[in-house]
Amino acid sequence: MAVFTPVEEAEAEPFISRYGLGALRALTPIAEGVENTNYRLDTEGGRFVLTLFEGRTDAAALPFCLGLTAHAAARGLPCARPLKDVAGHTIGTLNGRPAAILEWLPGAWKGDPSTADLTRAGELLARFHLVSADFRSERADPVGPSTRRALFDRCLTRADAADLALLERMVPWVAPEAPDPAAGLPRGPIHADYFPDNLLFEGDAPSGLIDFYFACTGALAYDLAIALSAWGFDAAGEPRPGALRAFRTGYESVRPLSPAEAAALPALGAVAAVRFTLTRLHDRLFHDPTRLVTPKDPAPFLRRLDWWTDQALAA
Repeated sequence: MAVFTPVEEAEAEPFISRYGLGALRALTPIAEGVENTNYRLDTEGGRFVLTLFEGRTDAAALPFCLGLTAHAAARGLPCARPLKDVAGHTIGTLNGRPAAILEWLPGAWKGDPSTADLTRAGELLARFHLVSADFRSERADPVGPSTRRALFDRCLTRADAADLALLERMVPWVAPEAPDPAAGLPRGPIHADYFPDNLLFEGDAPSGLIDFYFACTGALAYDLAIALSAWGFDAAGEPRPGALRAFRTGYESVRPLSPAEAAALPALGAVAAVRFTLTRLHDRLFHDPTRLVTPKDPAPFLRRLDWWTDQALAA
């Protein structure tokens, strides 16, 4: 369940009234997601998404995140535009949380994407990188090197023997002296969370790229490495060569990698695997039982780390 801050219709109505959407007809919790509170919002004016931003989402970063999705939508990508209230603001406050209303995008995410789906997902990520190149705002990676080291150190304080063995395998990628494989590579706005459940499809066509709340400024090839780690492995964390190939082929059909990006991709994949292993391990070790979300198992991303590390060593 991804509703951390309950909202009753009577509480929502004054907030919604500022957007000129007509009378509220239904406010329905959306169970998917693990970061923010989401409701499907049905009004006389149509269907929308009401999002309340919880603790892990930096309120100061919301203008970047919402601005980026609006920028991509304006250039023809299937992204949700945030609505503006009567004062011209896209961000307000509801029940003590920053809140926004966004367009509702049709479709559903695919748990078992076909080869064609994977290729189209890769194409869309490349298109996003190209159309976002002139988005001028910047945001530092909220899970960048210093944050990853802090998560690593904090995990050490509660780790048991099995967790310590897991953490040991990440040392080469989180040590202060570890080289940055993204250094010198082309940069721009990146989604940084391009997982299958953040891309909706209607039939064979992508219909909604959502959840921009980890978006930041970074190496474009790092964004590709995150996406390959998300789409190219099975639930246990084992590589699916055909899926990896299809996604990358789709991406490079729109934006070919430079030789430097291609050479750095395995190391960037290892960094991506470390990032998601650490956040999942941290969430398990420091789980708040009042949050009605089961922490995800870090082990599948640790297996990704092993695979990417082998690829980096073989390069």
